[in-house]
Amino acid sequence: MTQIPIWAQLINLLAAVLLLLAFAMLAQRRVLTLINLFAAQGFALASSTAIVAFATHQPHLYWSVGLTLVLKVMLLPWLLHRLILKLDVKWDVEGLINIPTTMLLGIVLVVFAFNLALPISQLANTVTRATLGIAMASVMLAFLMMITRRKAIPQVIGFLAMENGLFFAATSATYGMPMVVELGIALDVLVAMLILGVFFFQIREQFDSLDLQHLEKLKE
Repeated sequence: MTQIPIWAQLINLLAAVLLLLAFAMLAQRRVLTLINLFAAQGFALASSTAIVAFATHQPHLYWSVGLTLVLKVMLLPWLLHRLILKLDVKWDVEGLINIPTTMLLGIVLVVFAFNLALPISQLANTVTRATLGIAMASVMLAFLMMITRRKAIPQVIGFLAMENGLFFAATSATYGMPMVVELGIALDVLVAMLILGVFFFQIREQFDSLDLQHLEKLKE
């Protein structure tokens, strides 16, 4: 029986951590803890990418590691912390459905993601193709978090977590995206975060709440 290299075991371990963090974010009720979990997910993603870069001799991935650490581990969590302090957000995360039902839906999505990724991973020729199912599951869990939250900030964190899953999928399938594409996506995410910050303040000023259900009451 062929022994799995230690770096491959570390990648699989970090992929499992990434999936567990996605479930933790899905079940989390506190906004501050949700932001910290997002930062932890970014760190796990950067660590996994660094190991892939070292093991496969893909030097361009080190730029991706640095970009992930700066943007998703430090800058975006800091911006989110500043936003909730300025908005004086003290409420828990409110969901459209209860946590046990959400977790059951998450398990169903994980099973679906693994079955969906199986034929794709068999076609891939990368050493990380076994983690493609986890990457797709992370994307689907982040999307589930977006559609089951009532408040604006958890929905934005879900969008950012979905981008983490997509980046991990790209690393698993093709050893990452071209640097120009990664820089473009990073800039888009940063600009979107700044625009959404202004959007948060406008919602709070108009409705004295960040509950997006208030927007459904608008007419014309």
